Amino acid sequence: MDLKAFSFLLSRRGRRLLDDLAQTPITPETHLSLASRLRQEVGADQAHALLETALLRQRATVKFSRAAQMFFTRAALEQASPEAVSRHRARRFAALNGQRVADLGCGIGGDAISLATGAHVVGVDRDRLRLAMARYNVTIYGHGRRFQPLQADLRELPPLPVDAFFCDPGRRDAQGRRYSSLYQSNPPLLPLLERWLPEVPHAAVKVSPGVDYNEIPDHCEIEFVSLEGEVKEGVLWFGRLRSDASRRATLLPQGVTISDEEAKSAPNVPITEPQSFLYEPDGAVIRAHLVQTLAQQLQAALIDETIAYLTADRAVDTPFARCFAIEEALPFQLKQLRHRLRRRGIGRVTVKKRGSPITPEELQRQLRLEGEREAIVFLTRVRGAPYALIGHEVTFP
Repeated sequence: MDLKAFSFLLSRRGRRLLDDLAQTPITPETHLSLASRLRQEVGADQAHALLETALLRQRATVKFSRAAQMFFTRAALEQASPEAVSRHRARRFAALNGQRVADLGCGIGGDAISLATGAHVVGVDRDRLRLAMARYNVTIYGHGRRFQPLQADLRELPPLPVDAFFCDPGRRDAQGRRYSSLYQSNPPLLPLLERWLPEVPHAAVKVSPGVDYNEIPDHCEIEFVSLEGEVKEGVLWFGRLRSDASRRATLLPQGVTISDEEAKSAPNVPITEPQSFLYEPDGAVIRAHLVQTLAQQLQAALIDETIAYLTADRAVDTPFARCFAIEEALPFQLKQLRHRLRRRGIGRVTVKKRGSPITPEELQRQLRLEGEREAIVFLTRVRGAPYALIGHEVTFP
């Protein structure tokens, strides 16, 4: 899509056609006939823009509450944070009480929407189409007067006269493959921080949840954020936007958080055989290296120094981990595991693995079970030895 096609979408005719397309979901079965009809009616470029927008709006409903009114490019939508994550991040900016915030690499305005609830936002991007979409999208949420678009190349742009900045650099190569290194971002992140932080020290930078800890700059806090149990991103916090923690995990939509502030003088966590219950920490807790901090909260132990499972003799309801009752723990041998499962009348299993070379699909094929019961099988290590744990998830009232 180009600016000419975008202008058509904003016209009365374009809006009417988009409203018509929104009445029924576009499927692989209907896509070809719709494309043919629209090409005859408005031409190839406009037809492509209409269908692309309708499809992206369908996909964007999992990220944005007003997706049906917004505009996207495919790449910008994939990079955009879900609305719940952007709102969480914007609350720190609001607490800073800054009047002006720069959104560097603003894309289609996903973060600017939330940032503009508490400050005037300068949205910077070198793509004119994305800037036009960002301005429209921020307006849809009622903050159009607080958004100023600025077309510029972040590799050359000097620091702006703002109170804080947020940066979401690109993390895909020309073929669309994801990467997690700060050295591969577009624009290159570390040179940008070297230019901006001396002038604007209060900042947040979105990074891949798979970021290498060795690449993280000094004197910042890293927060990993998960939404509905899925790790979405990491954020580097600088200046007065950071807390006293160096590592933090935040779970949304609950808004609960755990950090290394809570265990700086706590004793080491013991390593034991599996007890009555197993805890599977949220991925954000694992990425923030806070498994041992969580273990101290739960009065739990590790089952292996390299495996992110915890065990305890009591079940505790915690938002930071799923809890499973362990019915049996045995050194892994396929025949023995099959025999124990059949003896328990288990015919269907969900396989989870950490530290095992066997894939869940491979084990499912090899077990050949029959029975009415269901169970969870954990393929893991206990004190360095391969183990299988049989259990079920605990449901708390």
